[in-house]
Amino acid sequence: MKFSVLVAIVPEELEQASIDAARECGAGGITVLSGRGIANEAKKSFFGLSYDGCQNVLMMVLEKGLSLQVLKAIQEILNPDGNDSKGLVFTFGLEHLGGIDMSQLEKFEQHLKDSL
Repeated sequence: MKFSVLVAIVPEELEQASIDAARECGAGGITVLSGRGIANEAKKSFFGLSYDGCQNVLMMVLEKGLSLQVLKAIQEILNPDGNDSKGLVFTFGLEHLGGIDMSQLEKFEQHLKDSL
């Protein structure tokens, strides 16, 4: 079985919707990290104070086929109209893995069987 790591950088207000979408697709454990991004453009300021906003980083280990489904579901939340995305989501392959919960591995195997 091949695995991928999915990383989604989402604004705080879309965090729960992104988590719910991932879970509906079959994602199990999700690690949530707080983050702060630095954009190419200068942020608007108000009386000399700028507000960058909070972003959260969602990380999950998924079966490779499932990772594409989760990526598409989160992308729909981040970019519903197809114009300006409110975040970033990407995957990368995973070579070695240890410590995954066996029940999650069984869910991945069942997902593979169901998709055939």
